[in-house]
Amino acid sequence: MFRRAAGTFPLRQTSRSASRLWNFSSQTSEVDVPIPEREGRVFVDSIFPILLGKFDFRRYFVEPRKNILLTNLKERFNNVNTHDLRILSVDPHFKDGGAFIHFKYKTREEEEQALKNIEESLKKEARNHGGITTWMGSRTPNVWLVKGSPWTEDIIGRSASGMLKVSFEGPDIPEETLYRIFRPYGRIEDITLPTPVPAGTQRFSMIHYNRIHSATVARNVVYGLEVPTSGGRTRLRISYTSPIEAHVIRDWITNHPRIFLPVLFFLIGTLTYTIFDPIRTLMVEAKLLDWFDLKQFRFYKWLRANTLERLYTKTDSIPVDKQIWKEREDAQRGIYAYLSDLPSTVTFVHGPQGSGKSTLIASALKSAERKSLIIDCRELSKASSDAQLVAGLAKQTGYWPIFSFLNSMNNLIDLASVGLIGQKAGLSRSVDEQLQQILDTVALALKTVSEKQHKQITKKIQAKGQGKPADGSNIAKGSDNEKANASEVNQKQDDQSSSVDAGKKKENDVADIQAVEALPIVVIRNFAGKAVREDLLNSLAQWAAKLAENQIAHVIVVSDNRENSKKVAKALQSKPLNFVALYDADEASALAFVQEKLREADDNVKLTSEDRTYVKRLGGRSVDLESLVNKVRTGMGVKEAVEDIISRGIGELRKNAFGDDAEDAKNLPWTRGQAWTLLNLLSKKAEVPYHQVLLDYPFKGDESPLRSMEHAELISIATRDGRPTVIRPGKPVYRWVFECLVNDPIFRATQEIEFNNQLVSIAETTIRSCEEELLKLAEIKHVNGSSIWFGEDSASRRSQYLLKKMMESVRKLEGLERKNVELKKTLSKLSS
Repeated sequence: MFRRAAGTFPLRQTSRSASRLWNFSSQTSEVDVPIPEREGRVFVDSIFPILLGKFDFRRYFVEPRKNILLTNLKERFNNVNTHDLRILSVDPHFKDGGAFIHFKYKTREEEEQALKNIEESLKKEARNHGGITTWMGSRTPNVWLVKGSPWTEDIIGRSASGMLKVSFEGPDIPEETLYRIFRPYGRIEDITLPTPVPAGTQRFSMIHYNRIHSATVARNVVYGLEVPTSGGRTRLRISYTSPIEAHVIRDWITNHPRIFLPVLFFLIGTLTYTIFDPIRTLMVEAKLLDWFDLKQFRFYKWLRANTLERLYTKTDSIPVDKQIWKEREDAQRGIYAYLSDLPSTVTFVHGPQGSGKSTLIASALKSAERKSLIIDCRELSKASSDAQLVAGLAKQTGYWPIFSFLNSMNNLIDLASVGLIGQKAGLSRSVDEQLQQILDTVALALKTVSEKQHKQITKKIQAKGQGKPADGSNIAKGSDNEKANASEVNQKQDDQSSSVDAGKKKENDVADIQAVEALPIVVIRNFAGKAVREDLLNSLAQWAAKLAENQIAHVIVVSDNRENSKKVAKALQSKPLNFVALYDADEASALAFVQEKLREADDNVKLTSEDRTYVKRLGGRSVDLESLVNKVRTGMGVKEAVEDIISRGIGELRKNAFGDDAEDAKNLPWTRGQAWTLLNLLSKKAEVPYHQVLLDYPFKGDESPLRSMEHAELISIATRDGRPTVIRPGKPVYRWVFECLVNDPIFRATQEIEFNNQLVSIAETTIRSCEEELLKLAEIKHVNGSSIWFGEDSASRRSQYLLKKMMESVRKLEGLERKNVELKKTLSKLSS
């Protein structure tokens, strides 16, 4: 028993000793083993502005304070002692607006929990001391624990954005995991799943934040984080992506031309309408109101009045005797009557070339003293292309700016759009549309000018009316006789009411006169002249009708031929045209005109009876009479001058009517035979019947050669009741030109031989056709037999008719050949 007790005791004592030894050794290890030191990083945002691009100028304002802000940040966080925190460095990430704080700490706890404690301590330090100094003042920025290995690049071309491209260096990460990783840094608008990519590139997802600030924090905190997945660990590489990627606009335009091109052209048209059209309207107004005319400037008028006009005084010309212009008085009265009333139609002034239309219109415009616009169709007809035509009309109307060089480019764009979208883009416009746009802009400017002129005239009348005594008829006069009876009082009241009505009527008349005087005048010269394009004439005709019907302006159309009025009459359907005709002066007026012009030139030339006879040959065409006066002033005699005018007319007529040679004559709209026929007839008579010439050879009912010769001013066709009646020479002097040409033996012989050859050819054709038909009739008689018991044989009667006709053609053929033989003998004699 002792042994057992003694045996057990040492065992208990031994166990207690061992226990004490173990506790001592463990306490010794806790004191002696050092705590491991670790490193970490946090990202402090909002220290600097987030740079949104290379042209963000905020960087230049913050750069001088950069070191101060970083020093304040380090000093603020140096007070934190959690886990023996020791700040190693503060690294700015200027482009993303923040800074990385690199620190060391000691802890025996788990690393994740220690870092969270340090993060909370740093945030608490910033809150308790009123925040941290940032580029916008004292604020409390957020502190974010860095989970990956950040990349602090400063590439200028890569600026921050709200979209992050998260590339996977390893297996794909599920959408739920991405959401848990990136959601703490801000509200996420969308996450895209990885899509197939080319071989050798990393798959990626797109994360779209609603704020750029959240995206910058997420990129700097999560970059380089390794995420465990079922297939292994995946490292995240994060980069900014612009909301509109490079070339995405170009690719979208290429893939959607049907949407983009119409929108683009609509925007271009809207830009043109809102910017250029008001400028063009203003430029047309400037032309009408002479804003850029140097002669209208006050300084120029003052300078001219004090320099040139002091040295040179212009003498007034002697007025021409009214007898000289008696043929034009009706035309002048007609134009003045049209200009003195509100327009409801268009005035069409017509007359042969040289009859004084331009002089008459210039006189009317000068007398009216109103703003005018002149469009010359003859100048526009010289345009060799559509672009020159549009530019010419724009220049005459003051329409500017105009981009004619873009027409070809627009055509190329239309061709390209046909290949892309299957139809034209509509950017290029036809000539009609371009002309119509110019004319519409001019119409708007004319209306604006009319309104301005009306206001100006009203101001002048009001200025003149100030300070004048009122009309006594509108003031009730008191009666000196206080005992006037009631009938006299009533009579005075009636007189007063009638005077008030007369005054109102007078005011209305004055308002109408002001409205008429404010309207501008539009003159369209040489309408439907030679080689004028039909599209231009149609556009001008419709535009003239629009101006007249809307009472925007008085419109005067000037042409050489009455037939040219059809286009204007067609455009003005509801109302007839106001025709004003100008004709050649008679012989007495022509003589008086020449004498007056010579007297104005101080030429002591007295017209003898022979001179008067030669002057009469020129007729009443003013251009020929002016030419005669100029030649006499240079020293030529009247007879010599008239003969020179006639000889010049002969050369012009040979070229214009017959051509220089046979090849040139083929291009004329008439034949030489037709021209010679009219020439021969009008050399003998002053006028010939229209239908008689039209029905006979060589016209045979074809009116087009006659109309062409009329447009060429070789002849003139007089009308009565709207139908042609007689044919006259194109100018009075042509009567003598025709006679000289017909009396020229060589020219007459050559033309008659050519004309006779045509008749010979016709006669031979007639004889040949008669012979062929007679042979057929002979066969018919042979089949039917020659005995006819009842009635007359139709074949025999037809044969007699053909024989008679063939005999006439044979006789005519023989006569023509004999005549040609004689003419050829004459030519040989004259040539030798």
